[in-house]
Amino acid sequence: MNFSLAKNIVYEDRDVVVINKPAGIVVHPDATHKNETMVDALLELHPEIKTVGDDPTRPGIVHRLDKDTSGVLIVAKNQAAFDHLKKEFQERRAIKNYITLAVGSLKQTQGEINLPIGRGYKTPTQRVAIQAHLPAGRQVRGQIREALTYYKVLERFPEFTLMQITPKTGRTHQIRTHLKAIGHPVACDKLYGGKLFICPMGLTRQFLHAASLELTLPSGSRIKLEADLPDDLMNTLMTLRTRLAGKS
Repeated sequence: MNFSLAKNIVYEDRDVVVINKPAGIVVHPDATHKNETMVDALLELHPEIKTVGDDPTRPGIVHRLDKDTSGVLIVAKNQAAFDHLKKEFQERRAIKNYITLAVGSLKQTQGEINLPIGRGYKTPTQRVAIQAHLPAGRQVRGQIREALTYYKVLERFPEFTLMQITPKTGRTHQIRTHLKAIGHPVACDKLYGGKLFICPMGLTRQFLHAASLELTLPSGSRIKLEADLPDDLMNTLMTLRTRLAGKS
């Protein structure tokens, strides 16, 4: 595959390997992506993790990032580490921070989005945040799960808002679903942008990056792992800042 895992390692010890995942790569195989995944690259570098975890198709994978989301991804190298990290996430001791560019201008400088999430009734591959004014049965199908997201505004532009996002829960597509629910979807998000889909010039994927992950390692030490914004997102911000400066 056209990706060097070794060059993207942020941290590694005997128990874990932490990767700065590029956008465009799927973490593990699924119905539409059978190979060329992050798991394939991991097994090439660390074949010993093949039996680690709960699912043989996701060896060592404790959490995941969407295909077009970049940033920090931690992988367990042995079963004891997997069990430890899984508990860190389940008991919400792991602190995840994302950087995103949302469409429009948020009135508040910080806040929370506390809306449960389920599979979309019309499109099961999408998630939907339950809106109180509609019956849940008309919005989602199957299990409904609580979801809580905190946000803080970092920078404002005429059409966008740069934000730090801290999801307290870890639901599939949680950030993208919650931001869509409040009318400010992630910029360039083809799946959740809907009528508010806007893509800054030059950007070809959703502006969502897992910037940091803080947790306790199996060794017992508390660590904060960070990944800088990749070039495509930095270039987008530089363009927006230049335009904003030109108007002032």
